[in-house]
Amino acid sequence: MTLNTTQLLPHAAPFRPRSARLVLGSASRFGRPDGAWWPRTRDLARELGELADVIDPLWGRLTHVAVNPRHWWPVPGGLVVVNDHEVTVDRFTDSSNRHRILLQSYTAGCWDLLVVPPPTSSSSAALLMAASASPTR
Repeated sequence: MTLNTTQLLPHAAPFRPRSARLVLGSASRFGRPDGAWWPRTRDLARELGELADVIDPLWGRLTHVAVNPRHWWPVPGGLVVVNDHEVTVDRFTDSSNRHRILLQSYTAGCWDLLVVPPPTSSSSAALLMAASASPTR
């Protein structure tokens, strides 16, 4: 009697990490956001990893972020670990900046991004992100 031990292997697809939904302006524009970020959830600690994957190579390692706590749940306080390094998280309560995140690195300075709320429709998010990165708006 011959025993057939051939098993079908499950289909393997290459792992592809998600990328931050982010658009950056071409140059710093005083008083305006430097770009826009559309996180997938309101969990800041979870979302910062994807954001840092894009920002760190461009602007240097993120060391500090500041957010309005009304936009995030839960809002981590103090230090959080983001991609194997610590990032300080601060809060601000200025209602005019509810949908902003302020980013800082030691090597390259500070940036201000518009945060598009996670439940925003794709079409609305695309318009907001394009407008925030436009050099003429």
